[in-house]
Amino acid sequence: MVSANAFAVLDRFSVAAWNSRIREAVSNGDPRKALLIFRHMKLQSHVQPNNFTFPFVAKACAKLSDLTCSRMIHAHVVKTSYCSDIYVQTALVDMYVKCCRLECAHQVFDDMSVRDAVSWNAMVVGFSQMGFFDRVCLLFRRMRGEGFVPDAVTIMGLTQLVSKLKDEKLLSSVHCFGLKCGYEDDVSVANTWISGYAKCRNFCSAEKVFFGIDLYYLSIVSWNAIIAGCAYFEEWVKAIEIYRWMLHDGYRPDLSTLVNLLSSFAQPKSLQYGMLMHAHAIKVGCDSNITLLNTLVSMYSKCGDIGSARHIFVQMNERSRVTWTAMIGGYSEQGDLDEALSLFYKMEASGEKPDLVTIVHLIAACGKVGALDVGKWIDDYSVSKGLKNEIMVCNSLLDMYAKCGSLECAENLFRSMNEKSVVSWTTLISGFALNGKSQEALAQFDLMLKQGIKPNHITFLAVLQACSHAGLLEKGWEMLNTMTKKYHINPGLDHYACMIDILGRRGKLKEALELIQKMPIEPDTAIWGALLSACKIHHNLEIGEYAARHLFRLEPQAAAPYVELANIYALAKEWDGVADMRMKMKTNQVMKYPGQSLIQVDGKLSSFTVEDRLHSQRRQIFETLDGLVLQMKDEIHLFAPVEFLS
Repeated sequence: MVSANAFAVLDRFSVAAWNSRIREAVSNGDPRKALLIFRHMKLQSHVQPNNFTFPFVAKACAKLSDLTCSRMIHAHVVKTSYCSDIYVQTALVDMYVKCCRLECAHQVFDDMSVRDAVSWNAMVVGFSQMGFFDRVCLLFRRMRGEGFVPDAVTIMGLTQLVSKLKDEKLLSSVHCFGLKCGYEDDVSVANTWISGYAKCRNFCSAEKVFFGIDLYYLSIVSWNAIIAGCAYFEEWVKAIEIYRWMLHDGYRPDLSTLVNLLSSFAQPKSLQYGMLMHAHAIKVGCDSNITLLNTLVSMYSKCGDIGSARHIFVQMNERSRVTWTAMIGGYSEQGDLDEALSLFYKMEASGEKPDLVTIVHLIAACGKVGALDVGKWIDDYSVSKGLKNEIMVCNSLLDMYAKCGSLECAENLFRSMNEKSVVSWTTLISGFALNGKSQEALAQFDLMLKQGIKPNHITFLAVLQACSHAGLLEKGWEMLNTMTKKYHINPGLDHYACMIDILGRRGKLKEALELIQKMPIEPDTAIWGALLSACKIHHNLEIGEYAARHLFRLEPQAAAPYVELANIYALAKEWDGVADMRMKMKTNQVMKYPGQSLIQVDGKLSSFTVEDRLHSQRRQIFETLDGLVLQMKDEIHLFAPVEFLS
């Protein structure tokens, strides 16, 4: 708070002293204090604000994103002679942009008699950050038409816009335009391009921009941008390599460096390195920062160490909405709906309001375990909290209903959506494919194209899965060709795995093997696994052995290839081969874990394995099973003569 003595001292000085104090409060991250000083200046001082006061106060409102305060400040400006001052008007434009009131910002902007590059940038950057591509294009044309040359801030704003759209071609155009404008040596612009190319899934170009920065201008922000790019692709090995290089060159990591680096560890095999970076963060003194702690909770959860994530969560003195959401997301990823819901209730009890990301995590957990009733409850909850208006929530609900087998609910939701993105269409197509409705999936794909929605690589994956489930080989080839030739999308491993599966189902094992050998990318376990499964169906021992050898090399500790090949040997009555597989599993210490089934009763999940006798209600369960077996025997005895006579 501001002391009475401080105000008394300020009263005896000029407006410059008041402005200095307001600016200091804003710069120190205390916008409320800045507004309090301004209020005292207006009410209890003989000094009147000038054209330097209002930009500082407008910035305070912008930091708070407080529309009410913003309108009050605007009203104060209108009553003064500074309402036509270019600096004050530009500050008002920026203030409304930060309050997400773009129409108000546009109105102030249009009322300006004189504009400079800063005014244009406030509008271009503001609309870019909100993702309004068409409006930004119109503003940019107007800006160029009025003779203003875009500066570095304009280029960065445009880069942020096309990065959000994930349009690599547009980003390349902005990049070329920036080079033509002479910003090839501007490190801030280059850092934005690095981040943009990473978001557009072109890490190669991001690296080229990074390595093109002159060593003299290279900053910690540049290193953070390229490490963040690695995190975006979950390229943790490359992220560590770059980080070591950064340290070798004498750069000291900051909080953003550590957060970006930890974000790249999102797989169980990267857990050890994540733990090392955790220790490193403690060493450099960042372990008490809430942003870093939230990242650690997320990192441990994604790497499968939910216990460590929970330990950090429990030890935290301060928890934000992000903290709760990260922990709930961790349990949701593990399929532990009970614990995720328990934390959700505790989050609400603590006074933290769940946001759309929290809800999306819970919906995903319901989809994982098939908890349709809980999913419907969360659907109702999202309506009551006004979150179902968000397309991300609707898309998650679509996915959940499809995974729970409730296609009717999914279709009704889809029809009710006011806005449908490519993700919405893809989710519905995938839902039909998942539930064996291949023709419906293909029909939705055709309808999507008629609506003018451009499919992406995930859409084609869903369509190929539909073809795979129905064994539609010709349609599968057609979709793969459409994907590559019409939409210029390079197939990934998942797309090839679907084609291998389709060929395998049709018994075309040689063609499948030829496709694998011609692939421009190295086949993974999913590719060889699909081929091996097809070999089991069609009793092809030769190709089965070939596929299994690749799987043994890629995943020597995975039990499935040994079991599959042993079954192929058994079908061929090659008992020596069966014995050899068992011996190899024993020698390599390969463990085969039994399958697990989940059932939900009264909102609680119970899991079962083969011959499971550890459940707390095992006595009642086996008594019920025995009763069902007896009932089935009676039914078989009753209908056996009828079946025999028929």
